[in-house]
Amino acid sequence: MSGPAAGTADAATTTDVVCLGESMVTFLPSQPGRLADVPSFGRGIGGAESNVACALAAAGHRAAWVGRVGADGFGDHLVETIASYGVDTSAVRRDPVRPTGIYFRTATDRGTDTHEVAYYRAGSAASAMSPDNVPYEDLLAGRILHLSGITAALSADCLALLRELTAPRPGRPLVSFDVNHRPHLWRGGDADASVLLELARRADLVFVGEDEAEEAWGIVGAEAIRAALPEPAVVVVKRGSAGATVFASGLRPGPRSSNAGGAENAAGAGSTGAEGAGNAADTVTLVPALRVDVVAAVGAGDAFAAGFLSATLRGLPVRERVRHGHLMAAAVLTVPGDLTDPPARDHADRLAALDDDAWGRLRLGPGWTAADRAPEEVRTP
Repeated sequence: MSGPAAGTADAATTTDVVCLGESMVTFLPSQPGRLADVPSFGRGIGGAESNVACALAAAGHRAAWVGRVGADGFGDHLVETIASYGVDTSAVRRDPVRPTGIYFRTATDRGTDTHEVAYYRAGSAASAMSPDNVPYEDLLAGRILHLSGITAALSADCLALLRELTAPRPGRPLVSFDVNHRPHLWRGGDADASVLLELARRADLVFVGEDEAEEAWGIVGAEAIRAALPEPAVVVVKRGSAGATVFASGLRPGPRSSNAGGAENAAGAGSTGAEGAGNAADTVTLVPALRVDVVAAVGAGDAFAAGFLSATLRGLPVRERVRHGHLMAAAVLTVPGDLTDPPARDHADRLAALDDDAWGRLRLGPGWTAADRAPEEVRTP
């Protein structure tokens, strides 16, 4: 299959990926312990979609972040910090009334019972995003539009916006959707499950964890997840330490045909795998995860999405797309915060090209992204 990997516009003049969502100022603890006991916090930034934009820009892509922040110092900090990664923030809107969201978290892994997060985002500037106040010309200008289920949970207006952006329309960018199920953000009831399933089914490329699919939808197993999401051209099921399974096929007939170049190429021509149980035309690719000496398990999902999207933009086969996702996630897992510089492209390409045995022996720890650390460093514990 020929043509660009995503979208059909002139790559020399078009933004590669536009990411829409809320970014917040994050306060990171100076030491482990309960929030009640931590004496001081360092300031950072956090936000699934802005994390993806920063990682893509740091990897050399033209990335833009579209959001809404308060006309306050925290808003200034967010915009300036995100822009410092090379992200285009020109479409960010400032709200003169509502504040920028902030949150505090403990140092422990979010998957443990001792992890605490205190959000101060209710009524935030981002929660006021709606179909009436976002710059559509900027949102639709990229080859890929990246969204997540977090935005849908912020307010009824935000949900209406995501429904508008995922609706079939002529010339729609390839829509990437990370389910990102966050039960604490939803406003009661079981609406979150049906809403997230609805939005995912309207996307072209979906990222979803096995654990969150079971929690949100009661669906167990990668094949069952694909069966529940038959419409997207690509479904990436993240399986924790087991790796990731990708179900990829061409486009189905229907309104999406207006985006044939983007979503069909996103399905990964040239990838290898067995026929799967999802759709009859699916190519199914399973890629094991890396062994990583984890420093902090935050931001890895966003980094994985960025790595996969980066390789998609470059037209790499599905296996390499997943491996680049694992590698970019490993870069974040080996630092304390949500963001870090990814490995140099040639370094990541060499690691992604390793044979299966070498990939399985690879173990990555803090500092592995340094330019002088080559794939010859493949080692066992």
